[in-house]
Amino acid sequence: MAVAAVVFDLDGTLVDSRPDIATAVNRLRAGLALPPLDLEAVGGLMGEGSRTLVRRALADAPAAVRAAATADFDRLHARYLEHYAAVCTVATRPYDGVEELLAGCTRRWPLALLTNKPIAMTRALVDHFGWGTLFRAVVGGDSLPYRKPDGRGLLGIAAGLAVAPAATLLVGDSRIDAETAQAAGSAFIWVEWGYAAEGDRRGLASGLTARSPAALLAWFDALPQ
Repeated sequence: MAVAAVVFDLDGTLVDSRPDIATAVNRLRAGLALPPLDLEAVGGLMGEGSRTLVRRALADAPAAVRAAATADFDRLHARYLEHYAAVCTVATRPYDGVEELLAGCTRRWPLALLTNKPIAMTRALVDHFGWGTLFRAVVGGDSLPYRKPDGRGLLGIAAGLAVAPAATLLVGDSRIDAETAQAAGSAFIWVEWGYAAEGDRRGLASGLTARSPAALLAWFDALPQ
């Protein structure tokens, strides 16, 4: 595989952000007199941006609450973003081995970040972990008029790095990431430590998988210089 640039997903790939997202989701739910969701449930809601997350987080509400939420959705979404902005760096942590993975990659290739997380919280996390100098481009879910699995965000990153899409490798944990790479004509590595279930890969073209950040780094190290 010829790799000229590596693009990472964020949630479920580089960091476990479920604790802070769960806090924000459950504060929103508490304001609507709904019971809290556990971490696994919240992880299953993630991946397609904050607006979809909020809709999914209220799907079990009584019909009257869902109707009111639909009518006042923009306000509820803004409220969720306020809750999340207040806590987004409290309990979110990189997965074990991610710091070493990023350090190893940045010595060889330009790196970028492509996530459906709102850009304000994305940048807050990048700054919090001291990753600001690692990524040549950071694209969030509201940075562009489209988001993953639309391939145009990845194509734009490749163009900005002056790298061919086919030589751009996307690393992610979800079907959405896999479909994004496919749409852009890029290579993809599926990480097995994230949130996505095994069944999410059903029907996708077989591809490379990585069981841990350390295993992925070892694979990268084995590529020809």
